[in-house]
Amino acid sequence: MNAADKAVNKGVAPVTYGTGDRPPRGDYTRARADYTCEQGWADYSREEHALYRKLYERQAALLSGRACDEFIDAVRQLGSANEIPRFEVVTEALYRKTQWQIVAVPGLIPEEAFFALLAARKFPVTHWLRRPEEFDYVVEPDVFHDLFGHVPLLFNPTFADYMQAYGAGGLKATRLKACEYLARLYWHTVEFGLIHTPQGIRAYGAGILSSPGELQYSVGSAEAQRVRFDLERIMRTRYRIDTFQATYFVIDSFKQLFEATAPDFAPIYERVRADKEIAAGELVPTDSVYR
Repeated sequence: MNAADKAVNKGVAPVTYGTGDRPPRGDYTRARADYTCEQGWADYSREEHALYRKLYERQAALLSGRACDEFIDAVRQLGSANEIPRFEVVTEALYRKTQWQIVAVPGLIPEEAFFALLAARKFPVTHWLRRPEEFDYVVEPDVFHDLFGHVPLLFNPTFADYMQAYGAGGLKATRLKACEYLARLYWHTVEFGLIHTPQGIRAYGAGILSSPGELQYSVGSAEAQRVRFDLERIMRTRYRIDTFQATYFVIDSFKQLFEATAPDFAPIYERVRADKEIAAGELVPTDSVYR
């Protein structure tokens, strides 16, 4: 990394739209102009590898009956859980399957850089691991959340194509000043989405799949509020980043999710912009709720 690359990103904080009480962290001085950086695998301590292994083992034990089959089938592609994976090794297997790559980043990155990476079929993975006291919950993405939660479904061709389409749509949204609506779509699907299967409601969102408490709550709790997927409703719906979600949106298939990105979003943004925002946890008359 040269001095010019470092200077581009020094002091740049990412934009976040969810409500939370803690600021994001990350050393952006190590980032290149596109916000990628070296993983620095040799810098992980023995304790960090052990913590990753404990996180992996705990979460893997909770997947059956809660995660969708596509995720369970693909999580094995991450390789051994004995240590934090080397990104280049995961990328080699992932590229053969869906032509995606994973790249290291310092943490949350600005939205346009994020969209550009997705549009190029490159998924940004935070290089650092949470602290031991954050074992049960970390507010922002770390290497475990990104690798265990996000990367497995990139082995699924339909979901992989959805992610690229989302990135391309995001680049257009920046020109239309509509990034907040795309952020809500990402949050309520890629991060905290549920899917209806013949076996029942299952999780596919990375924020759920990497959290033991939320995985059990979102799928199994009678208190969890589950609403049928509605694109414009989702774009109007606010969310919090530091609690269990007040509302989960349920798709019927990954094909439905991919097709949701096909229309021109410009008129949709205009309708959403003109309509009333919906608070986290609020139900509206048009909702189809899973009981």
